[in-house]
Amino acid sequence: MDEIVVVGQIARDLVLVVDEVPGPGGTAPVRERREMLGGKGANIAVGLAQLGAPVQLVGVVGDDDTGARLIARAAADGIGTEGVVQRQDCLTGLIVDLVADGWRYLEHLPDGVLLREDDVPTDLIARAATVVVQLQQPPEVALKAARAAHGRVVLDGAPERLRAELLACADVVRADHQEAELLSGRKIADAAEATAAARDVMKHGPGLVAFAVDGVGNVFIWDEGELVVPLGDVEVVDTTGGGDAFVAGLTFALTRGDGPADAARLAVAASGATVTRPGGRPDLTGC
Repeated sequence: MDEIVVVGQIARDLVLVVDEVPGPGGTAPVRERREMLGGKGANIAVGLAQLGAPVQLVGVVGDDDTGARLIARAAADGIGTEGVVQRQDCLTGLIVDLVADGWRYLEHLPDGVLLREDDVPTDLIARAATVVVQLQQPPEVALKAARAAHGRVVLDGAPERLRAELLACADVVRADHQEAELLSGRKIADAAEATAAARDVMKHGPGLVAFAVDGVGNVFIWDEGELVVPLGDVEVVDTTGGGDAFVAGLTFALTRGDGPADAARLAVAASGATVTRPGGRPDLTGC
């Protein structure tokens, strides 16, 4: 398979599983603790590597010991790291995922761990068969990465600005429910409304749009067809990373030449396999 480049967030992910969240002045024992390579960009790259894709990660860590450990972890996961920047005088991003009755996030993501335009490795991106651009990055940076691509461009999320310019570069767009409403400018309550919203977004350039619909499932729209994949019956422990695994599965399948319907099914299966476990790191080796 040809190489895939993922442009996105890298962070240290600390997952704490507790029976209940203590109130002010209270204490609760941690039932399970996991520390891992995290952040949406890194999660997508890990999932792609587990599925068997050659993948490069583009993102930023600090110049601290944590950053060095995350780069080493990515390399051990089979991810190329030549596009990872170690920012001087910056702490690596930290995401704390507290899992109890649902989940809660605590994030420390300094401005320095966002990509800057001069961080974008345009030569690396231009060589890739597919480039995933995670839209938590500044829109100007995302646009530079998307425009540098010669292969397929997959956008994940909804940009704060430059929506039309980014959509014009995109071959594939994936968004969760809230992001889908932002991208389309529509309220979405069911699969039919999601389908109409996705058709509107397709007018701006993408050939495949995948929207999540809360409580319903995922809607996939492309020129020749459409598909609604309902939510599975898996026991959801933590939704963290479900969308990242979805993007990894969808991107992997499209890059190896699958059609949209088969790619959609792998994306949903990958997401379902991830949300049954605490933390955002996927385990897609069996998908």
